[in-house]
Amino acid sequence: MADIAAPDRIESIGPEFFADPHACYRRWREDGPVRRVLFPDGVIRWVVLGLAEARAALADPTLHKDAVRTDELVTAKRDAPPSDPRALALLSNMLNTDPPEHTRLRKLVSKAFTMRRMAALRPRIEAITSDLLDAMADREEVDLLRDFAVPLPITVICELLGVPVSDRDAFQEWTKALVGVVGLEHERARATAAMAAFLTTLVATKRGHPGDDLLSALITPADDGDTLTAPELVSMSFLLLVAGHETTVNLIANGTLALLTNPPRLAALRADLAEVPAAVEEFLRYDGPVNMSTPRFTTVPTLIGETLIPPNELLYIALSAANRDPNRYPTPDTLDPDRDTAGHLAFGHGIHFCLGAPLARLEADIAFTAVLQRFPDLRLAPVADPAAWQTSTLIRGLHTLPVLVHPPTDSAVSQQR
Repeated sequence: MADIAAPDRIESIGPEFFADPHACYRRWREDGPVRRVLFPDGVIRWVVLGLAEARAALADPTLHKDAVRTDELVTAKRDAPPSDPRALALLSNMLNTDPPEHTRLRKLVSKAFTMRRMAALRPRIEAITSDLLDAMADREEVDLLRDFAVPLPITVICELLGVPVSDRDAFQEWTKALVGVVGLEHERARATAAMAAFLTTLVATKRGHPGDDLLSALITPADDGDTLTAPELVSMSFLLLVAGHETTVNLIANGTLALLTNPPRLAALRADLAEVPAAVEEFLRYDGPVNMSTPRFTTVPTLIGETLIPPNELLYIALSAANRDPNRYPTPDTLDPDRDTAGHLAFGHGIHFCLGAPLARLEADIAFTAVLQRFPDLRLAPVADPAAWQTSTLIRGLHTLPVLVHPPTDSAVSQQR
């Protein structure tokens, strides 16, 4: 009953995938919920598309996560030199480790990343949101991504971790280079070196002068005396900073685009802002910020659904595909905030479920509510290009989102005519 996909059934990732991965996933799913896919780096990986299979894979302890071993498998398949050790050090955090090390690391982070700490952030998030919208209010056209969706989560996570907000622009540039798939290797190397140096200095500063922030709390030993080492603090800071802003940036931008291209849904939500939390869950399902999971690999023959995957194979879970599985979500390509979104995988599943999910939901709730209240005439600018997506298999995010926040003036209308 197990089937190993034949070579002539290998799919591939190209420009059309980055423009619309959902169309590719629909086509790939016709041949089953598990596919072999050729990635832009020339390496064939297994991709899980079905929701049931994805949930099982995310919770499967026989699928492993380890940055160094993953890099060894990739470089062997590419016949290429190993990755920069600094990059591997940044990636060696709890997202890329198995128990028992993962259990230890998550426990140490969870002691500082509490629900109480997250809930206490609401007034500050509301204030940041208000300030950003104030800055947009006197302009007819803005880039909602650059002027709102990016600075809101970056400011929040920088303040939460105790990172100077003045460094956020450089940090955003480094992040884009590191999460992108298509790009010059020297840009990735430069971003890795800069990020590693920045975080190493930051951790050393916090050790010497701790403050009332999450990173300082991470430095404090746990009740049992366990503590994160300096390299672990650097890699954990990298994870929290990147995951703490990049996902929320694209949740806000992707959700706004979904609303602006579905006017009836936009009008209904604006008329009943109490439904924003439910709408956020649909935004996460419909076009969430994480396209594919970070990689796993097999060490033994592994059955996923009815597909047997050999040992030493790389595997990705396509969260975006699973969230549009028609076996679970009727008319999955339709934005419907009234649907039952239970079971979506936008934040993952199992032991690696996103620790920052409550913060992302809180920020999105505040952001969408405030934008809909403040700008009742919000709509896409004529130059907006919904196909201007990042070339990344990890992140599903736009490069830009030009919008009109006020009705066009008479002169502007005349010029358009």
